Amino acid sequence: MSDRLRVALVGGPMYDHLYPVLGDVEVVVHADHPSLNRAVAELLATGERIDVLSTHSKYAPSQRRWLSPLDLDTSALAPAAVELCRFDGDLLSVPRCIDVRVLWSARPDPPASWDDLVAGDLVFGFPGRESGLFGTFFELVVSRGGRLFDGTRPVIDSPEARWAVRTLCTLASRAPADLPDWHYDEVDAALLAGRVDAAGAWPGGYGAIRRSGQPLTPHRYPGGISYAGCHSWAIPRTAGDPDGARALVARLIDAEAAALDATGGTVPAHVEAFAAVVPDDEIDERRLAVLRETIATGMLTYPPLERFPAVEDAGWQAINEALRGDVEPDAVPARIQLAAERALRA
Repeated sequence: MSDRLRVALVGGPMYDHLYPVLGDVEVVVHADHPSLNRAVAELLATGERIDVLSTHSKYAPSQRRWLSPLDLDTSALAPAAVELCRFDGDLLSVPRCIDVRVLWSARPDPPASWDDLVAGDLVFGFPGRESGLFGTFFELVVSRGGRLFDGTRPVIDSPEARWAVRTLCTLASRAPADLPDWHYDEVDAALLAGRVDAAGAWPGGYGAIRRSGQPLTPHRYPGGISYAGCHSWAIPRTAGDPDGARALVARLIDAEAAALDATGGTVPAHVEAFAAVVPDDEIDERRLAVLRETIATGMLTYPPLERFPAVEDAGWQAINEALRGDVEPDAVPARIQLAAERALRA
């Protein structure tokens, strides 16, 4: 058996700056999160060795059968972030960073509500596919006073959900025509290229914003809430070197690694590392204040569901069809409701 640990990583400019600290490892997957999840599911289902897995608090429950419960020291990490990584009493992963969105705008006073955003002429960019689109739908529904789940029971077919899909279609109609193809990185690229006036960006997107020199300012996300969660580290049951895997994960959540992660703009789950972040300038000071306020008052998280990826996949695909004009917006929530009911019965 090889001495090198085998790792599966979420990839992209928001995350890659941390990976030099991994040392001499074999990277078996390095991809955006939906692609990572699909590849890892195929590998772990066949017993393929993976020692350390990059996952997310909302996805770890769906990977439960493949993950080893952890007993690592998490005392230096934000307790709320650690709790998001538990499922049925087991710590399935340990948090790397906390994700909430910040609105970055080329206009100094962007609308604070979704209704004002629709009523104005600002071109708003958002993910048109995958988890980013379903998450934006979630934000809109809740901002209107609705819910997607009552506990773990789907209650998606609602007036608030129909309004949310119509709102997304209206915003997409005045955005670039390729928005339905955008994932997170494409949203960031459109913002920095001036193709949209404003967009929500995850904390890890700040590095590119800072380097771009674009005159963008940070604000609370529309409606004051952001769907949120934690990128995290897990150890699969197929790990060939469990002790080495635990040692690596312990190093990835320590103060030194967390401080490095924060240089890319992320909010490390390590409390002291985030507290020690020194803002670059007035804009960064404002960004950090918005992040802290949103984490304190505006985090919106999904209930832990083992079949959540199936619900999310059905949801974003139906909304994406509406964005493309292939289905009526008001028909979408009922389709998602039916798909969710079927998925959660499986």
